Amino acid sequence: MQQASYPTVILGGGFVGLFTALHLSHQNYSQPIVLIEQRDRFSFKPLLYELLSGELHSEQVYPRYKELLAGSKVNFVQDSVQSINLVERSITVASGKSINYSKLVLALGGKTTYFDTHGAAEYAMPFTSGAEAIALRKHLRSRLQLAIQTPDPKYRQLLLTVAIIGAGPAGIELACTLADLLPIWYDEIGGNADEIRVVLVNRSRELLKGDVNSHLRCTVQRALKNRAIPVDFLFDAAVTAIKPEAIEYRQQEQTQILPAGTIAWTAGTAPNPLLMNLSISPEKRDKRGRLIVTPTLQLPDFPEVFAAGDCAVESENPQPSTAQVAYQQGRAIANNLKRLSEGKPTIPASVNLRGTLMKLGLNEGVANLFNKVQIKGQPGHLIREATYLELLPTPSHNLKITAEWLTDELFQRHRPFTYAQLGQTPWLSGIATVAAGMILATPLAWRAAQPMQFQQNLNWTGVPTLLDRLVKN
Repeated sequence: MQQASYPTVILGGGFVGLFTALHLSHQNYSQPIVLIEQRDRFSFKPLLYELLSGELHSEQVYPRYKELLAGSKVNFVQDSVQSINLVERSITVASGKSINYSKLVLALGGKTTYFDTHGAAEYAMPFTSGAEAIALRKHLRSRLQLAIQTPDPKYRQLLLTVAIIGAGPAGIELACTLADLLPIWYDEIGGNADEIRVVLVNRSRELLKGDVNSHLRCTVQRALKNRAIPVDFLFDAAVTAIKPEAIEYRQQEQTQILPAGTIAWTAGTAPNPLLMNLSISPEKRDKRGRLIVTPTLQLPDFPEVFAAGDCAVESENPQPSTAQVAYQQGRAIANNLKRLSEGKPTIPASVNLRGTLMKLGLNEGVANLFNKVQIKGQPGHLIREATYLELLPTPSHNLKITAEWLTDELFQRHRPFTYAQLGQTPWLSGIATVAAGMILATPLAWRAAQPMQFQQNLNWTGVPTLLDRLVKN
């Protein structure tokens, strides 16, 4: 069998892998497409906080791959990759099968890293997938239920304390969400919401240290303090161990203990361990072990292999690990695979950063458009959700979920809270804000994801010029 007749294999069903597969399918790619992923559901990571809180439903941000890929030309294989042989162009999966490929896309994503912290893997709860968001929700509900039944005030305080390790975007967004959400949940079962404590634990004194969102630090600090219950900070705290209901940490050269009934870990990720076993020399990796790729997202020594997302880095033009970057990388890889199948040379990937989005509580967020204009509060929340909904994996899924989201925003369906509880605007006065968010977010999302197509299709309308003026102002 000739190499050309082997399929194009995509390893990993995260943003890069899934969007590469979908773009290839939509482009009528001539070769068979195989997507290998061990999970049966896609986790839309930026919206996991909405899955945790109930603001969005599991079918919206945690859909099955079979649903997303229905009608496409992608062959979905639910299995775990055991080994990758780049020289022989073969993949071995847990079921024992060996799969040969003509082209390969490494989109394995990252793994939660605990930095060898004793007990962290056993007692801390990660927050990187739909399954983990659901598990955290169930755990928190059970802690609250146990607390309301506990007469011992000291133990009740432990149960009602949530410690979040890591003050990067994930830790901050989770802290803001829980500081609004837990008081509502506890109040519903008759508890005193003032007893709840959310603590953000960080090794340094800086929020968002070294992150693409670091310029939002002042906005974030205010948001953390202005929640239903203010988030407490535990800074300069080096976590040394995680115990069943406590964190051990070093601060000012002293070992201290923070009792906590829930410990969430958002302190970092590491490249997938499979990458370490590849026949790639150390000089072709960065200090974290990620694969160094060319501007076309190919491996220098294996041009038939593409890599992106948390697996890879282009040393001359490194990109942050965000959804908008992964989406554009997936599209770029698909375009280059299509070009190779037509005998054309590959072209450098073009990634355009159009700003950042953060969730800063229930019904509150910040949209930092093009890193020049900050839209905060409820409008920021609406722009954030609408922008991410525009990036949902398939047009039909996108349309269905966006319509459901808009209906929920207008009529407050399926909500675990009310605007009155959050001190937000009521239903009628919120309609204009929702509409404005949708109207603004749709062209912004299109422009962020497909800038050239956006310019070509809407140039005659004046919308691109209008957005440019908005950004300049």
